[in-house]
Amino acid sequence: MSLSLIQRAAYHANSTAFTTDTVMYRYQDLLDRSHQIASALLGDTNDLAEDHVAYLVPAGFDYAATQWGIWRSGAVAVPLSVSATLQEWKYAVEDSQSKLIVTNNEYAEQLRPLNIPLLNINQMTEAAASKLPEVNPSRAAMMLYTSGTTSKPKGVLTTHDCIDAQIQSLVQAWRWQSDDRIPLFLPLHHIHGIINIMSCALFSGATIEPFNRFDITTIFDRVAGNAYTVFMAVPTIYVKMIEALEQLSDAQRQPVIDGFAAMRLMVSGSAALPASVHEQWTRLTGQRLLERYGMTEIGMALSNPYLGERRPGSVGLPLPGVEVRLVDEQANVVDVDDVAGEIQVRGKNVFREYWKRPEATVDSFTKGWFRTGDIAVRESGYLRIMGRSSVDIIKSGGYKLSALEIEAALLDHPCIKECAVVGIPDDTWGESVAAAVVTDTATAMDLSTLRSWCQDRISPYKIPRHLKCVDSLPRNAMGKVTKPVVADLF
Repeated sequence: MSLSLIQRAAYHANSTAFTTDTVMYRYQDLLDRSHQIASALLGDTNDLAEDHVAYLVPAGFDYAATQWGIWRSGAVAVPLSVSATLQEWKYAVEDSQSKLIVTNNEYAEQLRPLNIPLLNINQMTEAAASKLPEVNPSRAAMMLYTSGTTSKPKGVLTTHDCIDAQIQSLVQAWRWQSDDRIPLFLPLHHIHGIINIMSCALFSGATIEPFNRFDITTIFDRVAGNAYTVFMAVPTIYVKMIEALEQLSDAQRQPVIDGFAAMRLMVSGSAALPASVHEQWTRLTGQRLLERYGMTEIGMALSNPYLGERRPGSVGLPLPGVEVRLVDEQANVVDVDDVAGEIQVRGKNVFREYWKRPEATVDSFTKGWFRTGDIAVRESGYLRIMGRSSVDIIKSGGYKLSALEIEAALLDHPCIKECAVVGIPDDTWGESVAAAVVTDTATAMDLSTLRSWCQDRISPYKIPRHLKCVDSLPRNAMGKVTKPVVADLF
């Protein structure tokens, strides 16, 4: 077996790989269980030779053992979402041309209508362990499905070499250690949960505590007990935790805050983290969240530094082994600050292909560089994401405006609970900025006050003040703005 992630498990054989409130599994248990699953998959075959095998298993020891078992049999792992519908499972299984699904008692009956062979790991008979094939790291390893912004979900095919590069880059950058302990409550059909948390932890000999879902009461109890040294979550979870902390009494809150403050690393990703949330979390816990940038096709490409400035609103610098450049609409490389360009990435971390979509694969690369479709600007070396070129960039009066940045600024307004910003056709400017806003039900909002606040607040983001403003907000009998709010704000 030549896969470094699995090879390294032998060095931590007696260390704890997974722990719950009822059971603990060692790395040796993971090796033994994955060998058993690989043997069951192989049967009388010597090597599955990149056959595609889907799997639907809850987060935890059996999930990792199943994934490793598929890899050790020579097959390609296709993880399915535990929260998906039968039709979504059907699409992934059929599109990937998976030969069978590995599952357990919990999901076996739900999957039977798909009429595909099932291997139930809860019902495997004890059999002699098969001799496992040598798997070259250049082989295909995993297929994750990403919908992007258009068409049906695409299968992103990565190799073992690619996965290894993604893992080692993060282990180096984020200083993973064998004595780290981390909760795992993020979905395991996305790169965040599979690579950033589970694979990096297992590569390092660390301990994972899995959860079927994010339960804030349970997590707070564990944090207060100093159960973790590393914590990774999406911005929504940080927002929910801030709200929950603020509702606790001082006596209840302090042990949780102390637990967060004691961690060596806290990471936010998978979506933009509003700078206001970044600062709120720091005020509450003393922790400076580390924000990073990545996607299914490339793993992680950019990160704020482990040591050094973690800049709110920024995704930082290229990770070890990853090349990143910005390219403008005229295909010129952008090498100056404050000029927008598409993020393009090159390195061993980049995927092999979109499954059965050769044209999409070719269109996604230019001279070896993967075109992410995300627009960013460089500010004193750090990159700041403006949004997707297809949906988040508003072109108005010759300016490229980031809908994400405007939304983040609007959310800083004390009366605004939710908002969405879009570009709408405009004969003069090409597009003008419009916002849909949900306000605090207890507070009325005057349009002119809101407009002034927006212009003062967002002007540092270089949004021109000369964009038109149409006074079309719905008002109540007192002339105050009611929710929802829809208007051109600039």
